[in-house]
Amino acid sequence: MKLTSVILNFHFIIFSIVFSLNIIAQEKEPFIYRSVPNPSFNVKERLVFDIRYGFITAGEAIMEIESLTSYKNRQCYFISVKVNSASSFDWVFKVRDRYVSVVDKDGIFPWRFEQHIREGNYKRDFIALFDHPLNTVATSAKKKYPIVPFIHDIVSAFYFTRTVNFSSMKKNDELHLQNFYKDSSYALDVIYLGKEDIEVDAGKFHTIKIRPVVREGGLFKNTDAMTVWLTDDEIKMPVKMSSKIIIGAVVAELTTYSGANGKITAKYK
Repeated sequence: MKLTSVILNFHFIIFSIVFSLNIIAQEKEPFIYRSVPNPSFNVKERLVFDIRYGFITAGEAIMEIESLTSYKNRQCYFISVKVNSASSFDWVFKVRDRYVSVVDKDGIFPWRFEQHIREGNYKRDFIALFDHPLNTVATSAKKKYPIVPFIHDIVSAFYFTRTVNFSSMKKNDELHLQNFYKDSSYALDVIYLGKEDIEVDAGKFHTIKIRPVVREGGLFKNTDAMTVWLTDDEIKMPVKMSSKIIIGAVVAELTTYSGANGKITAKYK
């Protein structure tokens, strides 16, 4: 064999080895998860709201971080939101809705989202399984879709917003998030509206006022016309939510709470 052939074969072998090692290194390169400081909530937080339409108490909503669970070797919050019409209102329009989100404890992003809607004769069940290392989501319709890193479902977005420091924001400043629902990703903007003192059954609170602008997947109808009041402290506990409808508005006001992740310093009576 000629010397040039030996050299060429040697170079080819070296190139093949280096290329293979690069492929192996890329395959084993770990996914870097984000870490979000969270002084605002923890497991066992339970918030109960009366849902009112005018002077009528039409139902109740319960937001609860039920437990810590393990998902894909990550510690996660198991969060549920239940919206039920009052038994006295069932004859008008019966509602039994339930949302579930398995939210990464350190990164505050979702791994699993469930929506189970029972409104009158309407029924809908939807599940989304998020694979953040691969930037994909699989739905109960047995389809996969590409997603941006750490995209939210509507529940995880709500809790993530509670970790945001609004103190440096000016009125009408916006927080830009992304939300996945059904088969698409949507812009989810949170507009800061300033501060306001309000009174609900759970007490009187200094609050910050925000407006989430959501096109799909909301906990209420017409969520682009929704306003939320959070306690003006580190906990940022929601105490009131109002959503406009065709005639009037549906208002959810906090009646009781437990398991707060510290003292609610914004409560003044």
